[in-house]
Amino acid sequence: MCNKDETTCSCYEDTLCLIVKLQKQASCIDQGTLSCDRPFLGVNSTCQVYNTRPISFYSCCNNTPWTMPYTLNGGSGTSTVFRVEAVDGCCCTCRVLAPSGDDANPYAATNNYFTINLNNVGAIRCLPDTCVQCI
Repeated sequence: MCNKDETTCSCYEDTLCLIVKLQKQASCIDQGTLSCDRPFLGVNSTCQVYNTRPISFYSCCNNTPWTMPYTLNGGSGTSTVFRVEAVDGCCCTCRVLAPSGDDANPYAATNNYFTINLNNVGAIRCLPDTCVQCI
């Protein structure tokens, strides 16, 4: 990406809008695909209902992961894992997810948010769908 042209973020915008829509629906439909824009949350149609497709952003040009600070239950840290909350053109608002220490549901929702200009994103990595409590 690395481009100031506002129209160049459309490939990320479309994918992130789909993720937001899926998270709001939180349904499982087996479509046999494993890509970031597969039309369901979860592994297959027999899965538990997930409510989050965690993602990581990588900066353009040097491919370093974006990190954001968070506070949760009196502790603080930084995270590279986020939940997309809203997309408006090239602007994406995300919630910072903290490690939960639980193998089944590895992330905890924080009350820390940020907005990122998708023109500054070089790559998006989708992590396995999960259920995040306190959404």
